[in-house]
Amino acid sequence: MKQMLAWIARIVAWALPGTALACGVPQAQDLRQDARAAEAINGVVLVAFVGEYCGYCERVMNEFLLPMSEDPQYRQKVVMRQVETRSRRPLRDFHGRASSPQQFARQHGIRVVPSIAVFDRQGRMLGKPLVGLTLVDYYGLYLDDLINAGLSQVRENASGGG
Repeated sequence: MKQMLAWIARIVAWALPGTALACGVPQAQDLRQDARAAEAINGVVLVAFVGEYCGYCERVMNEFLLPMSEDPQYRQKVVMRQVETRSRRPLRDFHGRASSPQQFARQHGIRVVPSIAVFDRQGRMLGKPLVGLTLVDYYGLYLDDLINAGLSQVRENASGGG
C-alpha cells in the first residue's frame, strides 16, 4: 500500500510540475518588502534558489525548508522566499528595482540549484551560500549554521557593533 501511494504521489508531482516547490515557501516577488519584514523581527531573508524540475531542490524544500517555514521559532528570525531561476515571473530586488529571477541569481553568483543564501535588509549576502544538497544527514545543521551566522551579523549591526 505504501508503495502504491508513493507511486501515485510521483505521478501527481510529475503531472503538476513545480507543485512541491510552490507551497510553504512563497515565491519571491518584492525582496525589498521581504527585507522590511525581516527587519521587523530583527531577522534575515533566506532565499532558496531552485529549479522547476530539480529533484534535489524538491528534496531540500520538502525535507528542510517546508518544515522550517512551519516552525514558529524560524518565523521569528527568518523570512523565507524561493526564486525559481528559470521563471519569467517579475521580481523586485532588495533595492526595489525590476529584475528577473535569472538576473537576480546571476548577480549573486548563483549558478547551481539548489542554493540557499541569507541576506540582510540591504540585500547584502551574509556568508557563502549553501550550494547543492550536501550530506543529507548534516544538511539541517549546515542550514542552521548559515541562518545563525547571518542573524549574528544582522543583530550585531543593529546593536551598533558594526
